[in-house]
Amino acid sequence: MPLPAAEVLDEEVIRPNLPAFHKRTEWFLEHRKDLFRHIVMLNKKDEVGHRRLLLALAGRQRLEYALRYLLDEHEFLSPYGVRALSAAYRDEPYVLSVAGREYRVAYVPGDMDSPDFGGNSNWRRPVWFPVNYLLLETLERYHHYFGDDFRVECPTGSGHVMNLAEVTHEIGKRLATLFHSDTAGVRPCHGPERRFAQDPHWQGLVWFYEYFHPDTGQGLGTNHQTGWTALVTRMFEDCARMRSKPLEGAVVAGPTPVQGRRDC
Repeated sequence: MPLPAAEVLDEEVIRPNLPAFHKRTEWFLEHRKDLFRHIVMLNKKDEVGHRRLLLALAGRQRLEYALRYLLDEHEFLSPYGVRALSAAYRDEPYVLSVAGREYRVAYVPGDMDSPDFGGNSNWRRPVWFPVNYLLLETLERYHHYFGDDFRVECPTGSGHVMNLAEVTHEIGKRLATLFHSDTAGVRPCHGPERRFAQDPHWQGLVWFYEYFHPDTGQGLGTNHQTGWTALVTRMFEDCARMRSKPLEGAVVAGPTPVQGRRDC
């Protein structure tokens, strides 16, 4: 979660449009170098000579390190988006003992199986759209700064090397897959419920669930007040745009990212 603490400042944008902010930024850069130890500040010029600043908690090295875990399908990356807790805790739960009582944080992909830590207020395991969307916006910011030269394996260990725009698109496709119907009209978000695929009174109706099972895609939690899940419309929009203008430059040196899954 420290990754979203990142912003790119383009001099050509802030100088004419936000002169007071630009002036304060220049003062800060000149007079408060003592605070740079708390943030990463990268300073470079773009192709036409304008200065571009990256203010972030994670610089290039830490970003690369974090993405190894974020894009690992045995850790955070699922077929349906980014998990809220690494799947590595499935076999090795985190255990904490307090006042003689043992608390365990294990990877439970669906609803909670314990009343500890807030019962079924489940923020630690499934796929949540708010968290995923923050990560997508963050990767877009990093790509804006680093450009196509910053490339990582996606998924980790697959041999596929992508720039961060392509990584963003890949995660977005997985999120969109939650709502994508197969030839029988079945969508992963509806789980075993077949009314939405077979009953003419329910066909075409889609609920925006609170969170999703990262292994099956089934929608869980409340389904009537979760406006953030409507962000999936942007993922479909991106998929449609990429169909007409495919991403270029992905280096393939291994199997396809996810075998046998529906694509948007």
